[in-house]
Amino acid sequence: MSLPPKDHLSSTTLDSTKQSSTPSFLGSFLQTIKDIFSDKGVLLLLLIAPIIYGFFYPWPYSTEVVNHVPVGIIDNDNSNLSRTIVRYASASPQLDTQLFLNEQQAKEAMWSDEIAGYMVIPSGLEQQVLSGKAASVSVLGNGGYFLLNKNVQMGFLKAVSTVSAGIEVKKNVSQGAYSATAAANTQAVPLVIIPLYNQTEGYGAYVVPAVSILILQQTLLIATAMLIGTWYEQRRHATSIRGWLGRIAALSMFSFIIGCFYYGWTFELHHYPRGQNMLGSLLFLLLFCPTVATLGCVLGLWFRQRERSMQILIFSSLPMFFVSGYPWPADQLPTVLQIIRWFVPTTPGINTSVQLNQMGASISQVSTGFYSLAALWVFYFALLMWVRWHDANKVLKTVS
Repeated sequence: MSLPPKDHLSSTTLDSTKQSSTPSFLGSFLQTIKDIFSDKGVLLLLLIAPIIYGFFYPWPYSTEVVNHVPVGIIDNDNSNLSRTIVRYASASPQLDTQLFLNEQQAKEAMWSDEIAGYMVIPSGLEQQVLSGKAASVSVLGNGGYFLLNKNVQMGFLKAVSTVSAGIEVKKNVSQGAYSATAAANTQAVPLVIIPLYNQTEGYGAYVVPAVSILILQQTLLIATAMLIGTWYEQRRHATSIRGWLGRIAALSMFSFIIGCFYYGWTFELHHYPRGQNMLGSLLFLLLFCPTVATLGCVLGLWFRQRERSMQILIFSSLPMFFVSGYPWPADQLPTVLQIIRWFVPTTPGINTSVQLNQMGASISQVSTGFYSLAALWVFYFALLMWVRWHDANKVLKTVS
């Protein structure tokens, strides 16, 4: 005798709930690993994509510092002094110079992207300098390209400053000073700028360590939500508290390994600054990865469909990086974003990782980041348990 459709569905649901509500931590851990390797999409996101990122993302920034920026020079003075300035500018490794007859030609070259900026040496510059009058040259850069504009300004500044210092030394020597004394007096209070933790001021050393944490988060988050969405579609999502912990541990394990790959190989290969607090970095990964995986489980249950996690989360990477406080000071963000950003793991994660691995901070010095991640994990897990309890009540109501 066959059961009525509703009773049959209820019986199946109860059996499924009963079977899936009692797995052990280890059983759930092993089953999750098995499901990851049998799902090509999840495996690609969780393991293969971050490894590919580790190889190819730092590669375009391997030169670290931008050099040989094409620039123009308009020499309206055509004197020994102006030719000296042109020679020093041409010798700068930051600049590739070319001469233009007038400013209009230089502007047209900028509009066609042939140069990133230009310097105008005014007529009568040498006469003004020799007569002791104030003199200046103009440097115009394309502010639309931030890094190129910085190199244009700094390259011309160094060239003009060097020539100016030479003129000052010659003037003092002609007035009877010793050359060594005159050279020392050129800069009465020497200014020495030493950038800490990124001494080359390289772009790759600045951006890659931070973005690596974002890559870890997004690949783990999307892969977890996809896998939970798949289980939801197959009605395999329900499990016990130990079962959820086993799932979170299995998913976190893969990102922990990828994090070690970044710290131990990628950053070393590209000679990024290292503070060598590896113990702190490993403890950070042990807390960061489960936090992200737990958030992925909550989102997977919320989306309930495998594809929806990819459709929604793929667009969240850039906003999450922007509100993390790394590319832009957090206190300059709108007040609403300053509150919302603390619900995202990368907000404490990126800065804590950089401080530990690049700057060599101690664990106590970044304790705020650890406390924030721990609080987020507790919050996400409580949310996950609430969703589990809500789903279980829904099943019971359907059965009754």
